[in-house]
Amino acid sequence: MANETSISKFLLLEFSGIREKQILHFFLFLALYLATVTGNLLIISAVAFDRHLHTPMYFFIVNLAIQDLGSISAIIPKSMVNSLMNTRDISYSGCIVQVFFFVFFVESDYFLLTVMAYDRYVAICNPLKYEMLMNRQACIQMAATVWIIGVLSGALHTSGTFTATFCSNVVNQFYCEIPQLLKNSCSNSNLSEVGAVTFSVIMEFGCFVFTIVTYVLIFSAVLRMPSIQGKQKAFSTCLPHLIVFFTFIFSAWCAYLIPQSKTPSDLDLALAVLYSLVPPLMNPIIYSMRNKDIKVALSKLFIRLFREINI
Repeated sequence: MANETSISKFLLLEFSGIREKQILHFFLFLALYLATVTGNLLIISAVAFDRHLHTPMYFFIVNLAIQDLGSISAIIPKSMVNSLMNTRDISYSGCIVQVFFFVFFVESDYFLLTVMAYDRYVAICNPLKYEMLMNRQACIQMAATVWIIGVLSGALHTSGTFTATFCSNVVNQFYCEIPQLLKNSCSNSNLSEVGAVTFSVIMEFGCFVFTIVTYVLIFSAVLRMPSIQGKQKAFSTCLPHLIVFFTFIFSAWCAYLIPQSKTPSDLDLALAVLYSLVPPLMNPIIYSMRNKDIKVALSKLFIRLFREINI
């Protein structure tokens, strides 16, 4: 047993004590990380270099890609280094930084998905007012608000977590996850973080209800469309968003709100992977790679790069 002042590092979850499996874990996470980074960077590059994609929807998709890069970069590299170096250590300050940036990017991600639902609502239900409501200034203000909320959430949860006195430095997760950290608190309840979680859940539930109502209105409008092609196009842009949104929010709520066991749990690990690693990997695919405009933009980008290399 140790108190907060004597803890200089935390011990993260070790996937295996067998060296060969540690190396396998390193390469699996490396492949996952490279695939996620590549996919999101391609989306950012395609939108940046193609003026036809300088629209509100793609502006928000670029912000989403940046957030996904940030969230996965906050946790995956450290886990890979630990497996490669056969260690479990993360410094106390390193854990604080990891918690802040992960919460910052994940919370920003969630609120941006809500903004993107509003964007689809205006585009489908009020197309004549789309350019007026979703003008450049409005989009920048919405994105800035999302990022500011992310910073405030990161600061709120980080301060709420690390004001606790820790009686153990063993974290039963492959990164510094708040619920796992709080299991090591010497007190049965940490009022600061309980307040932070309650505040976040209230805000997120509000966004959840807003998104549900928005998509009820969207699907009602889509079903009234006379054109089959119009219906297919609308559903192709809305359904992927709903899949990402529900997978992300339900897995995150389960991870944070279900009572935590005192021992390492496969369920805890599965939920952490589901809401922290899967969305950044899948977002480029379900949002953009299936999008015809993105495919055309990527083709132009590759042709341009190929020509510059051969010059």
